[in-house]
Amino acid sequence: MNKITQLFDIKYPIVQGGMIWNSGYKLASAVSNAGGLGLIGAGSMYPEVLREHIQKCKKATDKPFGVNIPMLYPNIEEIMNIVVEEGVKIVFTSAGNPKTWTSYLKSKGITVVHVVSSSIFALKAQEAGVDAIVAEGFEAGGHNGRDETTTLTLIPMVKEKIRIPIIAAGGIATGKGMLAVMILGADGVQVGSRFAASTESSSHNNFKQKIVDVREGDTQVTLKELAPVRLVKNKFYEDVQDLYQKCPSKEDLVELLGRGRSKRGMFEGDLEEGELEIGQIAGLINEILPAEKIIHEMIADFGAACQEKTKFEF
Repeated sequence: MNKITQLFDIKYPIVQGGMIWNSGYKLASAVSNAGGLGLIGAGSMYPEVLREHIQKCKKATDKPFGVNIPMLYPNIEEIMNIVVEEGVKIVFTSAGNPKTWTSYLKSKGITVVHVVSSSIFALKAQEAGVDAIVAEGFEAGGHNGRDETTTLTLIPMVKEKIRIPIIAAGGIATGKGMLAVMILGADGVQVGSRFAASTESSSHNNFKQKIVDVREGDTQVTLKELAPVRLVKNKFYEDVQDLYQKCPSKEDLVELLGRGRSKRGMFEGDLEEGELEIGQIAGLINEILPAEKIIHEMIADFGAACQEKTKFEF
């Protein structure tokens, strides 16, 4: 049995990324019902909103699901208490030190996975006692690691260093991409952008359509002084680039970013002034589909790619 399907008790080694403003209970439950692992993205939810989504997800699926928690969350203790109180069995942590919460969560019988962007952080996560890691390459949408290591390079480097299961993320939206990273050493995949453009995604339809419209070269990582983030090149992105021409301070960048910029773009659908976070793989996403169909297409593509391996024999 595959290490990831065994760890989470799921059918396919496909994890839906816990993306802010995209990953509510509708998407998480749809992915879980289709055989993957759905994640509720806590990063854009007030504590009681998260509790509501967990409760609704439990009603919408009898399959395993989890919660993704950025550990820089200001209400982190309250969030962790809610996860425990609601009986969540799987937690993905990110944006912080895995030592802070891993022992506590595992003492409550929770499977813990941590998101990393380098083999150094993968080792630290393993030492902290996590059950698996997500190794995310620089192609990914949203916030990225500072080392700019691509998925194709990152996965084999991490594989050399750790013994726990590896979930590859960043630039994966097809079965062929899934096969590629698994050949390099991953045990499963985490998919974000493809599920952001799903019927069940909680993002605004304007944003979903924008993902479909994005082509090669339409995204870029910026705001590295604050936290590197991959964005669609829209008016807000261009305003950031214009500000860079003036050698801005960190405070200048914070002022331009303001508050609620990502909500404005992805959740409210402002394609000009909003922050639109999506991965480079959006250039291969051509339609909005139900989560179930996305998973079935990926598995079919994976199987077909496996059958084609003979064409590479010399």
